[in-house]
Amino acid sequence: MKTTGNTILITGGSSGIGLGFAEEFLRLGNKIIVCARWEDRLNKVKAEHPEMIIRKCDVSVEKEREELFNWIKANHPETNVLINNAGVQLGTDISQPLDMKRVNAEIGTNIVAPLHLSSLFIPLLKTKSESAIINITSGLAFAPLAFMGIYCATKAAMHSLTMSLRHKLKSTSIKVFEIAPPAVDTNLGHDRRDDKTQSHGGISVAEFLKEAMAGITGDVYETCVGQAKGLRMKREEVFNTMNK
Repeated sequence: MKTTGNTILITGGSSGIGLGFAEEFLRLGNKIIVCARWEDRLNKVKAEHPEMIIRKCDVSVEKEREELFNWIKANHPETNVLINNAGVQLGTDISQPLDMKRVNAEIGTNIVAPLHLSSLFIPLLKTKSESAIINITSGLAFAPLAFMGIYCATKAAMHSLTMSLRHKLKSTSIKVFEIAPPAVDTNLGHDRRDDKTQSHGGISVAEFLKEAMAGITGDVYETCVGQAKGLRMKREEVFNTMNK
């Protein structure tokens, strides 16, 4: 995939991995549009990067996804790259009665939103000579942590859906990438921590981006970054170790 001269929409682009991608692609000479639920974070992004275009959108809401697409089509029809990055990570004991509001939040954000957004954007992306959909999954798609089983299952589903979408679009101009991060030092999963300001831990966003961007630049359609490689290659063995 070419990494300059694109117009790129990044969901969940106001912090963490999403913001890292936004800053890196901006540096490479792309037009960047970021959307997120949190208006204060978006305003901070705009203050730090006036060239970026911001849009408030909760991608877990169907109507807001449709409004986002229609706004892009009307105002930025040259958009040729969609990065499905927005995600929710909650701790859930699936052996106990479930809080369906939390379950639906993870499934709606992590599976339904990227699937629906991709379906909305595909007709537009097909009209471009070069285009891409980049889905951010997780090493936990391959070897889950049982205490966050629903999150891991959503990422496994996105791995599967990405493979199917890549196959369906193989005769079009749309390249379909999957980037599977390991633990990256962001605020993902803050819901399950007593200190909501505490970061996730793991490798830095900068370290993650080195491998992720190498995969994108080199047309490596599935890139497992860092420790995610081990989760991909030794699923059952790693699962048993992680869940002792």
